[in-house]
Formats: sequence, C-alpha cells, structure tokens
Amino acid sequence: MGRRRLVSSTEATNLLGVKTDEDSLIRHFTLDPADHLECELRRRPQNKLGFAVQLCTMRQTGRLLWENEQPPVAVVNYLADQLGVDARLYAFYAHRVQTRFDHSRSLMEYLGLRTASREDRRAALVAAIGAAANGDHGLLIATAVIDEFRGRNALLPSLHSIEKIGLGGRAIARRRAEKELIDGMLPGQLGSLDRLLEVDPTIGQTRFHWLRSAPEAPGASNLVGLTERIGFLRRLGIDPKMQARISSGRWDQMIREGGAHPILTGQAA
Repeated sequence: MGRRRLVSSTEATNLLGVKTDEDSLIRHFTLDPADHLECELRRRPQNKLGFAVQLCTMRQTGRLLWENEQPPVAVVNYLADQLGVDARLYAFYAHRVQTRFDHSRSLMEYLGLRTASREDRRAALVAAIGAAANGDHGLLIATAVIDEFRGRNALLPSLHSIEKIGLGGRAIARRRAEKELIDGMLPGQLGSLDRLLEVDPTIGQTRFHWLRSAPEAPGASNLVGLTERIGFLRRLGIDPKMQARISSGRWDQMIREGGAHPILTGQAA
C-alpha cells in the first residue's frame, strides 16, 4: 500500500513546481545587477549558468532543486541568454553534485534563507492545525504549511516532509474537534449516543439509521413517525448549541464521514 497523500500530483506541481509562463519568467528569472555580479564570481560558464538557475529557482519556489531534478528548458534558455553563455553547458553543471551543494550554501546566505529548524517545523504544524480546523482540504493545509516556512525565511523541506506535517496537523485538528464536541457531556449522555449504533430489535435497525430515514412525504402516518423521532431526540438531552463549538467546515466533514461509514447504515441480519 502506498503512503498517504495530502495533495495530488497536480496540486504538488502547482505548489512547488517551477513556473515558466512569461510573467513568471520575467518576475522571477530576470537577473538584476547584484544577481549578475554573484553569477560572474563563478569562473566557468557552466557554473555561472547553474548558479543562476539555482538562484532563481530558490527565489521563486523557496526550495532547492531536488536531486536529479532538471529545470525547465525555458528557464535555462532564458538565463543563458542573460549571461551570454551556451544553454547546453547546464548539462555539465547538473552532474557536479559538490558544486551544486557549495552553490546552494552561498545562495542561502545571499537570499537570506536558512535550513528549516525544529522550531520552523513546529510552527508549520501549528499552521496546519489551524488550516485543518475548518475541514480536511489537503491543498489548503499544504499551502498553510508552505506559507509558514516561507514566511520564516526557511527553505522548504521535501514534499514528503510537507505532507507529513500536514497530515499530522489534520489528525490533531480532527481529535481536537471531536474532544471539543463532547466536552462536558455526562456519561449517561455519551452512553445514549453509543447505543444509537446498536441494532434495536424492536425496530430491526440502529436508532441512528431510524433517525436518518425519517419520512419526508406528507401524510398522517408520516407525521406520527416524525413526532416519534422528535420525541426520541429530545429525550437524549443533547444541547443543539453544541454544534457551535466547532467550525462549520469541520462539522460538515464529520457529517459526510458519518454518512459514509458502513456501521451507521447497518440493519439487523
């Protein structure tokens, strides 16, 4: 079984991929005089080009080039034209792992970035919890994690680490919402809720399923059924205002998950 994912491949590309549309190239891959000077300090033309590619990629995405990642051809060509070097020379730079590593350290200092610390990861987890308070939308949670790292001038960790933080934040947000929802309920009330999922032999189904299957069409017999259900709910003694304890998004998420759970739709065999 594959690992759990927070975002799809397409969403991951949109979040962390190198954008090559005309506006992005002009905004993020145009070298200013200070950038040119930094690149020119590298002696060989392939190193000047490779340094420029790493510089602009880090500035746009907030991350290093991944291992074996090939930058888009449009980016290499655009920077090579500005530096007056042959774009094909990037292939020589790409194979020099030590050179790329040395350049990345220089670039972090130049751009005012640093490797993410334990405190940065904790802050990202808090951001994930906050984003997940209103639901399980993976893209919103991942975006919050990434924005927190960027806002702290920390290099983004790997996609796997970002997803791990986001999934952890989502799990914590779920548990907090569940705890908040039942906080203060008496043991007897909790027991009554648990028994809703047990098949009642007098009706041949769970009381939860019975409540969900309330008749909607008008008619005297249906009104009797509705009245019975309303009376049953009132006897449970659950404060309807408890819903306000958690966000509407998280409440809706709980309803969707509850409706899809097979145990909640079961009837007596």
